[in-house]
Amino acid sequence: MVKTRLVSLMDESKKYIYLQILWQWLALICQIFIVYSIATLIAKAKDGLLTSAHLQVFFIVALCGVVLRLLFDRLSVKASFKAGADVKRTLRDKIYQKLLRLGPSYREKVSTAQVVQMAVEGVEQLEIYFGRYLPQLFYSLLAPLTLFLFLSVFSLKAGLVLLFCVPLIPLSIVVIQKIAKRLLSKYWGVYTGLGDSFLENLQGLTTLKIYQADDEKAVLMDKEAQKFRNITMKVLTMQLNSTSVMDIMAYGGAAVGMVFAVMEYTSGNISLKGALFIILLAAEFFIPLRVLGSYFHIAMNGMAASDKIFNLLDLQEDEIKEELIDFNNYLIEFDQVCFSYNPEREILNDISLRIKEGDFVSLVGVSGCGKSTVAKILTGKNKNYQGSIKLGEKELSSLNEADIMNNLTLVTHNSYIFKGSVRDNLLMAKKNASDEELYRVLKEVNLLDFINEQDGLDTVILEKAGNISGGQAQRLALARALLHDSLVYIFDEATSNIDKESEEMIMKVVKKLAKKKTIILISHRLANVVDSDMIYMLEDGKIVQSGTHLDLLENNGTYSKLYNRQISLEAYGKEA
Repeated sequence: MVKTRLVSLMDESKKYIYLQILWQWLALICQIFIVYSIATLIAKAKDGLLTSAHLQVFFIVALCGVVLRLLFDRLSVKASFKAGADVKRTLRDKIYQKLLRLGPSYREKVSTAQVVQMAVEGVEQLEIYFGRYLPQLFYSLLAPLTLFLFLSVFSLKAGLVLLFCVPLIPLSIVVIQKIAKRLLSKYWGVYTGLGDSFLENLQGLTTLKIYQADDEKAVLMDKEAQKFRNITMKVLTMQLNSTSVMDIMAYGGAAVGMVFAVMEYTSGNISLKGALFIILLAAEFFIPLRVLGSYFHIAMNGMAASDKIFNLLDLQEDEIKEELIDFNNYLIEFDQVCFSYNPEREILNDISLRIKEGDFVSLVGVSGCGKSTVAKILTGKNKNYQGSIKLGEKELSSLNEADIMNNLTLVTHNSYIFKGSVRDNLLMAKKNASDEELYRVLKEVNLLDFINEQDGLDTVILEKAGNISGGQAQRLALARALLHDSLVYIFDEATSNIDKESEEMIMKVVKKLAKKKTIILISHRLANVVDSDMIYMLEDGKIVQSGTHLDLLENNGTYSKLYNRQISLEAYGKEA
């Protein structure tokens, strides 16, 4: 019931666990002295020896005992809170650091929904495991031994009977644990599956509404929810049954001890004070273990959650590369590169291309031809490619990931804008940027006038830029990219799904940037790539044509046909 690896991670929490056990133990000592005072008072009253002085001493002892017990209970709760808070902070930090080490490609190994569930619900379960269950476990071992030492002064036999009955509860817990372990593992599997579906449907709700597919998805969600309800009810049934078993063991054991104490008294082996002392404290032998039992199902759930967390923490990481990009005689070169998400479907097939320093290169082709995969490989989102990719004459797989991120900036059609302010979003690219620099990049993307009409750099941005248009959000993302000032810029469909004015403005910035930076432009609209130094036409994961815009038009191949078709459609649209 104690997961040593989990405990070893929580060095700071151990201190609070020890303190919690200490405060609980001191509270028990107070309880023992209160009970002893009560037993003494009743025994003196029966013998006719009770005086007002005895009553005064009793009330003083009882009052001090109650006050001290309340104090120790309060300190115990405080230590429990600190232990739980430390666990949450530590585990979430470890999950976050693990994702950072896995890098942009972490989603190849674990889904975002699973990470969210582990970092939220899973960690909350472990807070209870550390803050309540573990301290209670050790206190439950200490309390019966302490009580036995006090009770054995009056009756060794009664103390031994109670002490021997105590292990019945842990034995019942061990039996239940074997049943619960598999059930809770299944519970977490169903829970994470439901979370995956819920997150996906929530993110795609607008699309589901457009195609009126929300009812169908709702039915599937209902089935998954019903499956989760069934497994939850099984867990609750198991918990209820385990509680009943432990109640029988606890109160049955206390009853046995009380009966034995009465028998010892009637036999004249112990005094009335001793009998009362044993009877009033008999339940205390079992209450700590009974409380432990109430935390048992939470602890088991926490341990099942910890298995999921350790699965994430144990994911294989790429070793940290020390090689830095050499930008002398700078060159990006793909040599017979292949890539696939699974063996059944190859995304890139024998791709070879060269991008010299300062080149303006475009990758074009219909959707699904592999253009964006090239960008993802270059920026580390997709790994495990075959062939050779060199940056500055060094193999991409041997380069330091942070150095790649510093020197390559990716701008996509859905670049994320964070909740906060315009300033917050821009400073992500350059933490020490001055206001003048921020205003400069906003002016370059034609967003400065709009921002000044609001609250300037402190203009509030809602989650996913919900309070500005798609074009404005994309221009803000472009301003952030310009502030990053890297040597290479990759624009992956950066002008998709925005208004015509924003598209023209973004392309104007891209072409201006191409005069001083290396640009890789990925675009479905061929009119945007006509000024490129080199255009690579992809089809089914292969480069089928390459050359300048004029060269490709003269070849009258796939590029020429696609370009002319787009021009015709745009001309038709203007006429309409």
